[in-house]
Amino acid sequence: MDPQEITIRGHVLLAAISLLVGLCILVKAGDIFVEGAAQLARSLKVSSVVIGAIVLGFGTSAPELVVSTIAAARGNAALGVGNIVGSNVANLSLVLGVAALITPIALSTSVIRRQAPLSIAAVAAFAIAVWDGELNRSDGTILLVLLAGAMVILIRTPDEAALTETNSDKSIGRSLLMSLLGLGGVLVGAQLAVSGATTLAESWGLSGGFIGFSLVALGTSLPELVTAVAAARKNEAGLIVGNLFGSNLFNGLAGGAAMGLANAGRIGDTKLTTGALLAMLGAVIWAYARGALKRRIGKADAFMLLGIYVAAMVYLAAG
Repeated sequence: MDPQEITIRGHVLLAAISLLVGLCILVKAGDIFVEGAAQLARSLKVSSVVIGAIVLGFGTSAPELVVSTIAAARGNAALGVGNIVGSNVANLSLVLGVAALITPIALSTSVIRRQAPLSIAAVAAFAIAVWDGELNRSDGTILLVLLAGAMVILIRTPDEAALTETNSDKSIGRSLLMSLLGLGGVLVGAQLAVSGATTLAESWGLSGGFIGFSLVALGTSLPELVTAVAAARKNEAGLIVGNLFGSNLFNGLAGGAAMGLANAGRIGDTKLTTGALLAMLGAVIWAYARGALKRRIGKADAFMLLGIYVAAMVYLAAG
């Protein structure tokens, strides 16, 4: 075998390992960060509403946020945008669709009246920001202001299933350490994932947007998928629907704001900024519309949502 070919294959293998290890670290570190941040907030007597709306919201979206920001800082805006769009599509098409295939999922009043409309507004704002194929500091500033407004709404209108105040026996020091370790792990995992994904995209001749939409986004969405399937089997999947809509809100506004403020610049992937954005909007609007009309997501809706995911993947992979 040609030594040059061996070298190339070696680089591809290392990139694949880097991506896989990075995603594993991201998932585990993200869980540690969320747990530590929530415990720290409780120890500091922070309101349960704030914990649910902000701490857990940011925490569960931390992997996507950090991956996209690092990708933007490295000049790979397509990878970052692909990760955000792919995660949003996966949340409300793949994850929700698979769960709804197992059992119909009921939508609570708070989801229909609050999380879902805010999520639609957030993904629409993000779509408008990147529709012209560029994400700059002006876009980032606008998305940041919208994020602040969404936080005010979330805090002032507490969820009917909001977290209750509990006394934690975890010390502030231990909770802070968990938060810092989790955040550090997210940063390390994101660096590895972005490096691996970028190398694979270049080696396989694929766009960074497709890699971000597929491999990276799917990897960061796997925990939600596993949780949704487990919850559906226990007829408790309705409990996670609000979190899925909420995750899309934070991905779009926080992730978009961070990328914009990092001056991501030109995205350079027309398919990502057209068809993939339409898939993202289609998934969130369909899930909301069907839920608002029937108060549940059934099997027919699940097939439609899964169809959106498959169609978006095929569209981005073609050509």
